[in-house]
Amino acid sequence: MIQTNVFDYVRILDKAADASWIRHQAISNNITNVDTPGYKRQDVAFESVLQKALGYNRYQSMDSKVTNAKAKNLSVRTFTDYSGFSYRLDGNNVDIENENVMLAENQLKYQGLLTCINQEFTNLQTVMK
Repeated sequence: MIQTNVFDYVRILDKAADASWIRHQAISNNITNVDTPGYKRQDVAFESVLQKALGYNRYQSMDSKVTNAKAKNLSVRTFTDYSGFSYRLDGNNVDIENENVMLAENQLKYQGLLTCINQEFTNLQTVMK
């Protein structure tokens, strides 16, 4: 089989898009449970994992960092945010305004990631012509 690094950026962007999709689900659950007593907001950890995977050697080029990043190490993890903190007497810690802002931010990130993935494939098409 031919070994190539052509899809390294697509692989990383795909993982980031997956993380953004999972974050969208977590934020949607937070919004849905805004009035549920005792509910604690959920969030997704991916950016720190990606930064760790790409940032081991600051003297490498970004191409080298992306090539060396292992897809299996880029795992998306959902966690309970501020589990000991609450805005209300019922124990819920979801701030609806904050969740709406985070939802809008995440939607923009997701659209940007999809645009980048499409651009990578457009670049590949251009090279093959």
